[in-house]
Amino acid sequence: MSKEQNTQEEMNDSDKETDHAEDKDTAVDQDEVQENREDVQQLLAEAQDKYVRLYADFENYRKISDRNKEELLKYANEDIITDILTVIDHLELALQHSTDSETSSSLAEGVNLTLKELTGVLEKHGLVTIDALGKPFDPVVHHAMSQIESADTEENIIVKEFRKGYKLKERVLRAAMVGVSVKPATDDNNDD
Repeated sequence: MSKEQNTQEEMNDSDKETDHAEDKDTAVDQDEVQENREDVQQLLAEAQDKYVRLYADFENYRKISDRNKEELLKYANEDIITDILTVIDHLELALQHSTDSETSSSLAEGVNLTLKELTGVLEKHGLVTIDALGKPFDPVVHHAMSQIESADTEENIIVKEFRKGYKLKERVLRAAMVGVSVKPATDDNNDD
């Protein structure tokens, strides 16, 4: 064999080894690409999951924020109306203590008209009077000031109203101060 043939064979062998090495590199590269593709797909899936959760959290936050804003607007006048309730109480007391003289009668009529107009304006803005007399006691809207013995009335029925209660829309501004009925105590000690 000549030198040229040996060189040619060596080159062919070298090309075969290179081709074989390139095939190995290509196989390794394809494995790496496949692994990278899976990693990228996993990262993409995680990012999409985070996005969906973040979007849901944002929507919940927006709904809560809208509800809080609506609630704030609905009860914005609560403080001033609560303060005005004292004026209503005083006007009602003035009417209760007016006498039958002609001067106080006209004064009482003026106070009554003022009271009606004031309550009308407040009712227009959501003020509601809590009805108490004759109703069952409800600790949410009534504040019991005393227990009044009554044989005519069932237990836990309001028989006296000391001060009116009010709501602003659905919220209790001031509970009604009331007297609640109880059955009279029986004397079992009189058997002697």
